[in-house]
Amino acid sequence: MKMFKYKLLSLSLIVLFFSSSCKKDFLDTFPTNGVATTEATATTKNGYAALNGIHRIMYVQYDQQGQAGEGSNNIFRDLMGEDIVYPLANGSTGLIGFMQWVTHRNVNSADLRYVYRYYYRIISNANVLINGIDKAAGPDADKKIIKGQSLAYRAWAHYQLVQLWGKRYDAATKPNSQLGVPLLSINVLDGQPRATVEEVYTIINKDLDSAASLLTGYSRSGTAAKSNFNVNVVKGMKARVALTQQDWETAATNAIAARAGFALMDTAAYKSGFNNIDNQEWIWGSRQIDDHNTFFFSYFAYISANFNSTVLRTQPRAINATLYNAIPSSDIRKRMWDLTGATVPIPPGGARVAYQNKKFLAKSDALSVGDVPYMRAAEMYLIEAEARARQGQNTAAQTALFTLAKNRNLNYVQSTATGQALIDEIFFHRRIELWGEGFRFTDLKRTNSPMNRAGIPNHLPALIMVTTIPADDKQWEWLFPQDELNSNKALTQNPL
Repeated sequence: MKMFKYKLLSLSLIVLFFSSSCKKDFLDTFPTNGVATTEATATTKNGYAALNGIHRIMYVQYDQQGQAGEGSNNIFRDLMGEDIVYPLANGSTGLIGFMQWVTHRNVNSADLRYVYRYYYRIISNANVLINGIDKAAGPDADKKIIKGQSLAYRAWAHYQLVQLWGKRYDAATKPNSQLGVPLLSINVLDGQPRATVEEVYTIINKDLDSAASLLTGYSRSGTAAKSNFNVNVVKGMKARVALTQQDWETAATNAIAARAGFALMDTAAYKSGFNNIDNQEWIWGSRQIDDHNTFFFSYFAYISANFNSTVLRTQPRAINATLYNAIPSSDIRKRMWDLTGATVPIPPGGARVAYQNKKFLAKSDALSVGDVPYMRAAEMYLIEAEARARQGQNTAAQTALFTLAKNRNLNYVQSTATGQALIDEIFFHRRIELWGEGFRFTDLKRTNSPMNRAGIPNHLPALIMVTTIPADDKQWEWLFPQDELNSNKALTQNPL
């Protein structure tokens, strides 16, 4: 794909990053055959600098507001589900196109183009390190760490892409010969065709297995330690991928391994704003310091309760009222939203609404800084529970769910449900536990479930436009941006 010629970060700008408070031009790019590509893998010191550049790709601001790396993408995906609500008819409608299911089907959308290029930017940067770091000057142990993390990034980015642009993976129809996304293991300038979904998942799993091997024994350190991939994160990715592929045993065993050493947070931590990477439950996330403020672009500028942005002041985020009403009053998670909005720390002049969000808090109403969560131990308990339930291992599934639910609700009694009833209970907990963290669209797609907002009282039909999307509808497949089709003649569009 021609787009890959501008994906890699310039090493000279990486050095600038460490000495001048991370200017936005840090993300300026250059041809992948340029001199800085060689510099990035000349030494392991340079390799670490380039790897840190990829870490920063995860949360910096891009071309327009609402484009701030993976946190923004998580919001996009959740807006396409049922559980985030825009409650005010006269409030800001920023990003409403995702909620209306039009942005991902508009080939000229800037947000659609951003998401596509964002993941391939990560892949292209990772490829430089994967294919060059072995020849770098420096300790072999450092080469393994750099290459292992780069392989994990490449696997993760391909996984995100194929979930959105490919058809759902179906274990009953292996090999999945339906078209996925272009697969990039080396950086090329020529346009690449779409690989099959099966081929993409094969490479994803190969990269994750290699990453786990290379990162064995690696211990993260420093204030931004959890921005790095270690074996726990890789195992967590493996669990997610296996769940998508309906490989239940692999999903369960890797979820257990991923959460090893990560205890569930207590009630005080749960109410503290979901903005601190030091939380004992977080396995992976982005550390954001004040100097890296992304202002009105950031995740917290679009999801928090308190930051003073127009989109939040005039259109505070709320939860699906039906879902909220089903949460027991003794469950700490019910306190992440307010039935009247009275206790929400709103920004100056902000609106108060029913079922208002206060799960996510920015550093202040003037500072949209906050660490961004990508993987938590809670998710791993939910993956284990679902995988065991789908294997018919009801006791094991009930036990995994109990561990999480009892932590959140001291009055919770271990479930006796089995079969679909147990799976439905697990998904109820997924929805309230992972609200706003980017899982709902892909959960619906991987399970071949419809999107259904019918009967949810606080969704406004005039805003959402779309109430139901059948499970087999072509709209579950994102369209490829027109710019990419223009530059890559080998790329085949999804059904219009």
